[in-house]
Amino acid sequence: MREISVKLIESAIYDLCIKANRILPNDLAECISCAASKETEKIPKDIMNDLINNLDIAANLKVPICQDTGMVVVFADIGQEVHLTEGDFETAINNGVRKGYLEGKLRCSIVNDPLNRVNTGDNTPAIIHTRIVEGEKIKITLSPKGFGSENMSSIKMFNPSCGKDEISDFVIETVIKAGSNPCPPVVLGIGVGGDFEYCALLSKKALCRPVSIKNENTFYREFEDELLNRINSLDIGPQGFGGKTTALSVAIEYAPTHIAGLPVAVNIGCHVTRHSTALI
Repeated sequence: MREISVKLIESAIYDLCIKANRILPNDLAECISCAASKETEKIPKDIMNDLINNLDIAANLKVPICQDTGMVVVFADIGQEVHLTEGDFETAINNGVRKGYLEGKLRCSIVNDPLNRVNTGDNTPAIIHTRIVEGEKIKITLSPKGFGSENMSSIKMFNPSCGKDEISDFVIETVIKAGSNPCPPVVLGIGVGGDFEYCALLSKKALCRPVSIKNENTFYREFEDELLNRINSLDIGPQGFGGKTTALSVAIEYAPTHIAGLPVAVNIGCHVTRHSTALI
């Protein structure tokens, strides 16, 4: 049994809030640079270069990549040999978010009730997903999810007789409907299987998979490539001005489901699909 103070969790969350909002994962930044080199028309190429310059400016000036600093989503894998001390786990996470956003001068965007719309003033509470795993470590992945892209996401309960073609059409329909709203080029996370809420969770987890890591399952890896190619043929392009790059990456996560169902969720991320990970 290993004892871990929740103060370490609070500190890690604080650091991740600031880091994730200022610095894009290297593989996604490289993906943007690669996409910029493939654009041949002036407007989309200029836009892609502006996006690259924006990443450099944010890192150098230590300011957020995007003015929407998002709703904090935390995925925490907690080793079953861990004993947490000195406080409450979820309180520690929200304390870290509070300090990270206020001291990091990040925009606070969370309201305390979806209808009365009063800002909490510190970007809490976070959305927290915990999982008990083997070992004596804690792995935390934090994603500050902006809502320009979140609002364009979709979920659908398919008939189980449907297949890849129907799912592909649903994904394309979602991207077309989104248009320029999610600040393309986008990153797509797709959840297939589970039930209504779990396929949505899978789609959010898919967004946090590094774009350099492909699906281990050959069928789904090829499906990801097919969807990416189909999306990039839509000519929506960077910021909706046309071009070859409507999406940077497509990631699919799947799970067992009921014989009577086929849930599918599409979670859209903008070109700054931010996330950062810490291991305690």
